[in-house]
Amino acid sequence: MAKVKLTILESRCRDGLCKAGDEFIVDGLCPPLCHELWSCIYPQVFALLNGAELDHGESRAACFDAACPDGGRVKIRGERWKDD
Repeated sequence: MAKVKLTILESRCRDGLCKAGDEFIVDGLCPPLCHELWSCIYPQVFALLNGAELDHGESRAACFDAACPDGGRVKIRGERWKDD
């Protein structure tokens, strides 16, 4: 089963839910992120879990970068993750 690794790149989270460097592996359930951020990234996470490649700069890749809708307080990267 595909999984997605989420990495917090920057964080000024008002609620302190995540810190820069935090990593979460998603294989179906929502990780401990605020609902606003999860709502923004869920479509990309779902696509990666189902084998998609997404627009990433000038190319397509199995990853994405996103920011919190609350003024970009949290920056996050998602990438398809393979269990070794």
